[in-house]
Amino acid sequence: MSSETDPVGYDVEAVNAWVRHNVADLAPPFTWTRLEGGHSNLTYLIVDTAGTEAVIRRPPMGKLLPKAHDMDREYRVINALQDTAVPVPKAYGYCGDESVIGKHFFIMGRSPGTALFSTEIAADYLTEEAAGNVCASYTQTLAALHAVEPADVGLEELGRHDGYVARQLRTWYGSWNASIEAAQYDDPRVHRIHDELMASLPDQGPARVVHGDCGLHNCLIAPDGTISAILDWEIATLGDPVADFAYALNAWIRPEDEYKPITTAPSLAPGFSSRQELIDSYKEASGRDLEGLDYYVAFNHLKTACIVHGVYARYMQGQKSTEGIDMDALNHRFRAAIDLAEQAL
Repeated sequence: MSSETDPVGYDVEAVNAWVRHNVADLAPPFTWTRLEGGHSNLTYLIVDTAGTEAVIRRPPMGKLLPKAHDMDREYRVINALQDTAVPVPKAYGYCGDESVIGKHFFIMGRSPGTALFSTEIAADYLTEEAAGNVCASYTQTLAALHAVEPADVGLEELGRHDGYVARQLRTWYGSWNASIEAAQYDDPRVHRIHDELMASLPDQGPARVVHGDCGLHNCLIAPDGTISAILDWEIATLGDPVADFAYALNAWIRPEDEYKPITTAPSLAPGFSSRQELIDSYKEASGRDLEGLDYYVAFNHLKTACIVHGVYARYMQGQKSTEGIDMDALNHRFRAAIDLAEQAL
């Protein structure tokens, strides 16, 4: 990584001035270095005159959908979880005044560790012993999040308290139907699986904070395999914690699995625990009844199929460039997710 003097999307002097007036713990001016893996949000490492490292994030350039790239929500959750057992970066400050740089932004501390985006990264970064430690730390972290009472940390209005799975099914099934023509693909199993899931909705229980995308790509992991921070909270809401865990379970792909919708999953690296060990570990850490887990596994696979189908449709329609994109792999991924949803049911 090399430092930049003209970071994309930021007015350096305006950020310096805002920090001087709003963040006592940082001393501008900063050196700026672009960080990859920010999911299109413009994310930079900034280092102040005392050598303190922080991370600044803002939405991407251009016009955005109303709820896309919600920096306010992301910072709000990180700030609320500061004094809990959930590992999150230090919250330095949020700027909602778009006149400062043209978009809202926030600054958080830099946490140690590496996000695991692929099998190769996981195998290079972790010893087999360390990889074996990830399971317990990961499930304990998820259990800690799902134990937080939203009202205790000021997040009782983060989302609705009931009907999480039903609302998610309506949203993503609607996405599937809206994408059929552009994707040039429909599958009768999607409609049948949706109907079966809607007909047998489980009782949710008390709402808890759910991350919504808590895979290993959104965790910073220390060299010993422990989780040092969870990142990317922009779609966090209140919902069903077992649904949140099942999402993590679905992404925990092992070499012995018959279907591998993500062939580069970090958990395919040597040393990672089995899926059953992940289930047992979360059950022990959370104390939750996982008797209905197959339902949530099917729900998350269907959700994944709908999301990837929508992405595929946008490429097919020419809304996004297909340069460097493996369209066959995208097609395989949503078809495999449908197979897995059917299998779980």
